[in-house]
Formats: sequence, C-alpha cells, structure tokens
Amino acid sequence: MEITDIKIRKIITEGRLRAVVSITVDHMLAVHDIKIVQGDERLFIAMPSRKDENGVFRDIVHPILPEGRRMIEQGILDAYQKHLALAEVEEQEKAQHAAEAAPAEAEAPTL
Repeated sequence: MEITDIKIRKIITEGRLRAVVSITVDHMLAVHDIKIVQGDERLFIAMPSRKDENGVFRDIVHPILPEGRRMIEQGILDAYQKHLALAEVEEQEKAQHAAEAAPAEAEAPTL
C-alpha cells in the first residue's frame, strides 16, 4: 500500500483541530475527512467517523495494523508540516515585497 497523494483541505487555527486532510491510496482509493488533532503531547490523526444510533462515534475507514496507522499518520503529518512551512515562507516573502514596495511608493512623486 502506498499513499500516492495527500491534500491539506482546510487549516484550522482555533481549538484542537488543526486540519482536515484527504489521501489517495495506490492512485485508486480516496479517503476524505481525516483530521489532524493537537493532543496533549503531540499531533495525531483521527480517521473519518460517523455517529451510530447509540451516539457513539465509529471510524468509517481505518488501518487494520499499527504499522499501517503509523505509515498513514507519518505521511499526513509530514505533509502538514511541509504545508505549514511553505505557507510561512510565502507569508514572509509577501511581507518582504510589501516592505520593499512601501518605500518606493513613498518616494514616487504625486501628480
């Protein structure tokens, strides 16, 4: 089994939920609504779930073996960290361009 695509669908900045993710497995199976959650000690993933008639949440899709869960979780968390790092770089570049443009605009003569 290989995770062939990971998409960070939504970033959340409030509460413990950090992101909602979709993955594609072997270019053939998509799993949506995987959540990245901030636990007390670390980030972890929560697989898509549904509330049953007794009000208990049950996973709709989940790995069978612990090795599978580790592989999926590590791939998702790595992609999430890369996404955050890229967003930070883009934000810094945007701020730098704005700072560089501000003096040039101040020096430009007005007509």
